[in-house]
Amino acid sequence: MGQFSRELLAVSSQIFSRAAPEQGGVISGANPASYNASDPFPLWVIQVVLILFMTHALSLLLGRLRQPRVISEIIGGIILGPTVMGRIPNFQNRIFPNDSMPLLGLTSTVGLVFYLFLVGLEIDTRVIKRNAGASAVVSIAGLIVPLGLGAALAIGIYHEFVDQSKVDFGLFVLFVAVAVGITAFPVLCRILTALKLLDTTVGIVALSAGVGNDIVGWILLALTVALLNASSGLTALWVLLCCVGYIIFLLYPVRWAYKWLARRTGSIEQGSPTAAMMSITLVIVLVSAFFTDIIGVHPIFGGFLAGLIIPHDNGYAISLVEKQEDIVTMLLLPIYFTLSGLRTNLGLLDNGITWGYTILICVVSFVSKFTACGVTALVGKFNWRESGAIGALMSCKGLVELIVLNIGLQAGVLDTRTFSMFIVHALIVTFMTTPLVLMFYPERVRVHEGETLRGNQPGLEESRPRPSSSGDGFKTRISFVLDKIDQLPATMMLSQLIKNNPSMSTPTPSRSTDEKDDHQESSGAAELYGTPSPSQSPPIHIDALRLVELTTRTSAVLKSQEAESLLHNDPVVSIFRTFGGLNKLEISATLSVVDQAEYPDAVARRAQESESQLIVLPWSRGSASVYESDVQNTARNPFDGVFHKSNVHIQDQTSSVVYSEFIRGVFLKSPSDVALFVDRGFSGESGSAEHHLFLPFFGGPDDRLVLTFLVQLCHNPLVTATVVRIIKTEELSPISTIAEAKAAIAANTLAHTTIATADTVYGNQTTQTRLASSTADSIIWDKYTTASDTRGSALTSALSRINFGVESSTTPLRAVVDLSLTTVTQNSNKSVTICLGRSRRMAVESHKPELQQIINEAGGFVGSSVPKTLGDVGAAIVAKGIHTNLLVMQAAIENS
Repeated sequence: MGQFSRELLAVSSQIFSRAAPEQGGVISGANPASYNASDPFPLWVIQVVLILFMTHALSLLLGRLRQPRVISEIIGGIILGPTVMGRIPNFQNRIFPNDSMPLLGLTSTVGLVFYLFLVGLEIDTRVIKRNAGASAVVSIAGLIVPLGLGAALAIGIYHEFVDQSKVDFGLFVLFVAVAVGITAFPVLCRILTALKLLDTTVGIVALSAGVGNDIVGWILLALTVALLNASSGLTALWVLLCCVGYIIFLLYPVRWAYKWLARRTGSIEQGSPTAAMMSITLVIVLVSAFFTDIIGVHPIFGGFLAGLIIPHDNGYAISLVEKQEDIVTMLLLPIYFTLSGLRTNLGLLDNGITWGYTILICVVSFVSKFTACGVTALVGKFNWRESGAIGALMSCKGLVELIVLNIGLQAGVLDTRTFSMFIVHALIVTFMTTPLVLMFYPERVRVHEGETLRGNQPGLEESRPRPSSSGDGFKTRISFVLDKIDQLPATMMLSQLIKNNPSMSTPTPSRSTDEKDDHQESSGAAELYGTPSPSQSPPIHIDALRLVELTTRTSAVLKSQEAESLLHNDPVVSIFRTFGGLNKLEISATLSVVDQAEYPDAVARRAQESESQLIVLPWSRGSASVYESDVQNTARNPFDGVFHKSNVHIQDQTSSVVYSEFIRGVFLKSPSDVALFVDRGFSGESGSAEHHLFLPFFGGPDDRLVLTFLVQLCHNPLVTATVVRIIKTEELSPISTIAEAKAAIAANTLAHTTIATADTVYGNQTTQTRLASSTADSIIWDKYTTASDTRGSALTSALSRINFGVESSTTPLRAVVDLSLTTVTQNSNKSVTICLGRSRRMAVESHKPELQQIINEAGGFVGSSVPKTLGDVGAAIVAKGIHTNLLVMQAAIENS
């Protein structure tokens, strides 16, 4: 009879034989901490809560060191066990009495079965196939050498610590070899996720090699358990044959039937299991665990096999994991690892020989794995940094080793002393993994999947020419960043405004008949092959980057592995592609699963790969709760005013602050121009398809970029615009240095400060740079305001829809506010958008004092992070509550 069956019978006999409990409970004087076989639930709850508190507290501490959760769970068990708290009189007998352990053990076994089911789900054979060459060699080398050295190490341990009359030598050698030689695939996945390596070449190879290593590990574990439970060699053979037969039965007929049922119920089509399929899945997991247990193999092997039959089509496996992972990984699994710690007694490591062998186990295990995998990777054309990282990653321990050790302890192959020695080894080696990987493979040298070899060639990236705009400076390659479905309306509206319009065609000079015939022939060929003819402006190409947050959850690991499949089924991308097809827009899309803190880097990297000239960040208020409220009596975050509308208070809360940090990160790191389109909910109020744009032109590289982009948008006949050049009649003292800028910000302290992302700080402005910028302002202003016979008809038509003007004022921000209100009133039948330069660098002058006055008049609810995100002019618009959308742009540093 297997372990699971014994635990189940023990608990069942206690439950069914119990008498009716005292109904008064604690009121009658009952002690809930006392174990009662007839009512074990109160003590079980105390044990579980204590375990969860200890493990999660340690996880918060060790998480700052980027250590996997398994370390905190084992250490928590060691602290609760005889090593630390067990030394408190009666603690062990009161909180963890021996009679209560079967129920706790059964709970942990159930959790482990379902966790191994999730591990089986993580193993995708497509990952192995994509990286079969490099990963297979690394995996084989990382198995043969450690297994061999582990077997040699077992000889010394057997003769020094083991009672040879009770423990079979061959079985002990097999246990030690498996414990030393196997990589913990689940722990490897968590480390790759925590270090953000899942999309790097090193991470992909290590993950693929870990899959093969894990499969071999489970086979060796099944062999070990079969030999342990068999009374003779013939019995062991029958156990292995039954196991092989069951694997074939599960992987073929059952798998086919399950996939057929999933398709028949529509689960695969909708990418989520129905209630019936969820029930069938749970039954398969439990029955599979039951069968492998009763034939003499551990029940977790059945859970692992059940995970292998789940189809990965259309995100079905991801949805299945999301429905189970929290209860398994947060509640049930920590109990198992804590039990391993409870069985550990470091007090038995009380002499030099014991500690000497413990250190030897650590050295042999790490050096054999690190050297075998690292050298193999180095021979396989990886550089020394990548090879070192692969070797360090493959040396991590965890789940498989702990299962082997616990089985060995329960079977008497290991005693508490040797068990504790190997637990210490698992902790030390796993703890070393993260710092070693960071040392060998820091972020600056990482090569992500899809990048070319230019990442390994210094200087090549810098020498690569930036993508050029059209002859008029118009943008033809634009990237939209999407991380939620709420951003689609704003994205669609702006895409429709900037799409190529027939009126944008540049005029062609008159030609003779022969020349016209030649030209028509070449134009036809250009149309046939999709190449624009010389008489046409370049087509607009839109690249959509879909961002999905990478967390430490199992489902996030699956999403990273199946990013390509998710891209084809993602609703946000599908809707945007359909919109592009209906509007004849050329749209390409990519999906990136990255940590939220890495969003700006992912955007910058994708912009460089796609050669985008402009990155567009849509920002909508989303599905925030809306309620009538007295704004004066309501606590708000600094971005409440951005999405404030009439007397309705929108509770946007921290999501706006977090998203603003992402926006500022993109402004800081982007290699291209950036446009932030803030959809404040006023796009569709007029019910008209016409749009009116308003630009207060102060000057500087950002305002010049906005002016050029506004002219491009006005090629659309449904778009009109007003551009007013703002001139300050009294010159304010310029902010000429970073130190003075910081002093100005400190002197004008705003009502709310949230600083997590560094502000965009730029170099000093000299008289020469100011003069050059002022000259550039005058040139571009004259270009669009002065009549010229050399303009094409399209540009002439676009400029005819723009009203240019000049406004002089001693208070420029107030002038902009008044002009904005006038523009909104005069164009009440249109959707109005105010276009602004962010002007966080090379601003013409400082608006800090005037902005502070406007904020104070508005009630002081706009914090310092708002102007850092939207710029001073944008912050003034928000503070005054003007009902328009905002388009805030920043020019790339190279374009300044």
